[in-house]
Amino acid sequence: MFFLQVKTVDYVSVVTIVRPPANALSQELLQELSNLLESLENNRDSRVIVLRGEGRFFCAGADIKEFTALSNEDDYRQLAKKGQDVLQYIESYPKPIIAAIHGAALGGGLELAMSCHMRFVSETAKLGLPELQLGIIPGFAGTQRLPRYVGVGRACEMMLTSEPITGKEAVQAGLANAAYPEEELIDRVMEIASKISKKSPITVSAVLQLLKYANSDSFYKGIEKEAELFGNVFSSNDAKEGVAAFIEKRPPHFKGE
Repeated sequence: MFFLQVKTVDYVSVVTIVRPPANALSQELLQELSNLLESLENNRDSRVIVLRGEGRFFCAGADIKEFTALSNEDDYRQLAKKGQDVLQYIESYPKPIIAAIHGAALGGGLELAMSCHMRFVSETAKLGLPELQLGIIPGFAGTQRLPRYVGVGRACEMMLTSEPITGKEAVQAGLANAAYPEEELIDRVMEIASKISKKSPITVSAVLQLLKYANSDSFYKGIEKEAELFGNVFSSNDAKEGVAAFIEKRPPHFKGE
């Protein structure tokens, strides 16, 4: 594995994202995560998975430079669809996956965290979907999952302003389960994971299976439409300007084209 490390102790598997400096969510990283989860799915020594990031961040966003290698609307649509499929696999996983978020979970990083069954955060963590700042939109089901947790109005505010919220605010909004001082975060998450690991794997899997029914048909229609519009938006001049401005570290100048 290039970007992930895994250590399993007492039925808890800690999966660490290692892609410095920001643990950016690339297509390779997503595929590697999917492959790793497939290998753990039938591993009887692994009952709970904790997903965390090494260094300063959980995952500070998608790998924007990777987008510049794509050339047409269909390429961008397929990129979104592949990301959505991996995150849907995570959300439907038969073992609990807990995100331990410190530093930042932005853009694709927050979309990854939202696909996990639980999210615990450091009090000062930054969580948000700032894609509109780059002239693009979320593409890994963020437009559908965020309103489910924080409500339509708050989700609209977060996406349209591109302003992140803190870990404490995420708990208040319903986006995270609990917030802890950063130095306590992983220990507290491991305590929770340990409690879950002592339950019957049969009952845990049954509850996770039943929770999937909370997603309505409109959710799946929504993520399909998101992938379509992700491709449409990415083919615009504004998207090209936004990505170029991000790479060049300057403010974007959008023209609505």
